Amino acid sequence: MATKVRVFYNSACPVCDVGIRAQKKKNTTCGVEWEDVHLDNAKAQQLDVDLEFVRERLHVIDTQGHLRVGYEAFIAIWENSPSEQWKARFSKTPGLRWCLNKIYNGFARCLYLWNRALKHW
Repeated sequence: MATKVRVFYNSACPVCDVGIRAQKKKNTTCGVEWEDVHLDNAKAQQLDVDLEFVRERLHVIDTQGHLRVGYEAFIAIWENSPSEQWKARFSKTPGLRWCLNKIYNGFARCLYLWNRALKHW
């Protein structure tokens, strides 16, 4: 049996929650385990990272057992979704990958600070 991708996300963030719900609908045929750190804070300990960092950025353990964070986590999800593998291939374009990682990290930080200010957790 193939190892499943494990996605660690924060449902307390309304933007993240909408995105994950949409992704779940796309990945109904894929082996993905969805781990909500808002509903169970201890799930972050499985990653050996701070809970606040998991709240800020998407985390994935890929099929090889590697931890992938931020935009790289999206690539891991797309690689395992037949209808979205093209996104993974496109995202790996040199230069573009670097740029998309930077954009994601900046957006994730702003979103995290916004959620903290609104006391979503």
